[in-house]
Amino acid sequence: MIRIKAVVFDFDGTISTLRAGWEDIMIPLMKDSITGGVQLSKEQEAQLHQQILTYIDQSTGIQTIYQMRWLAETVQNAGWNQEILDEWEYKAEYNRRLLERVKERVDRLEIGDLRAENFLIQGAAEFVKTLHEIGFELYMASGTDHPDVVREAEVLGVKQYFKEIVGAPVGKAECSKEKVLRDLMEEKGLAGNEVAVIGDGKVEILLGKEVGGLALGLASDEEKRTGINPVKERRLQAAGADWISGDFLNLNEWLEKLGV
Repeated sequence: MIRIKAVVFDFDGTISTLRAGWEDIMIPLMKDSITGGVQLSKEQEAQLHQQILTYIDQSTGIQTIYQMRWLAETVQNAGWNQEILDEWEYKAEYNRRLLERVKERVDRLEIGDLRAENFLIQGAAEFVKTLHEIGFELYMASGTDHPDVVREAEVLGVKQYFKEIVGAPVGKAECSKEKVLRDLMEEKGLAGNEVAVIGDGKVEILLGKEVGGLALGLASDEEKRTGINPVKERRLQAAGADWISGDFLNLNEWLEKLGV
């Protein structure tokens, strides 16, 4: 008898690499918004850069709107930029910049100009298909906007394996990962030890541990799509992950961790 009944997956960086490099878009957006074009000293610039890097490292995996809320507060507190936007305006600009890159990839995947396997963590498609065939209920929870997650999961060929896909609700500040876990506990009556969470960010690992579930870390190298990313590994260890891998090529080991 399988002890784990439901598996909750993060999407970006755990299954998909379509949004790999999002940090390279968020960092300059934050820096430009905070400084407002004011020329900083080298020391101020270094401090600000480190502040942004530290925040992004701490917040990876949460809904984008919360990161933009931090940005709005930081712009106000810094006092350099007199044009202070609200969190939704910052999010809109971030999404605009990010989707310039992502939309092209998704469009080309839809017409067959690109291959889905080149944007999946290695072994991910076979892993979710295997879990589905075994009988696990699979859920996807992401901090990315819901319509985008659904479309991206579809073009990558994994959508059909998930019982439910939950992204960030458009126009609302609500944690999709917390919602999925709460629904599994409250509405479906699952106990914590019947749920496993798999992700590359500390948010889902912490939430998984909080409900008493099995928290499996995926310290993915999104460029190579295989192997351990030591930065993510340290982040996941600090969050209390029960086990960490870099990809899903070690299928039997993953199945063993899930009690198969």
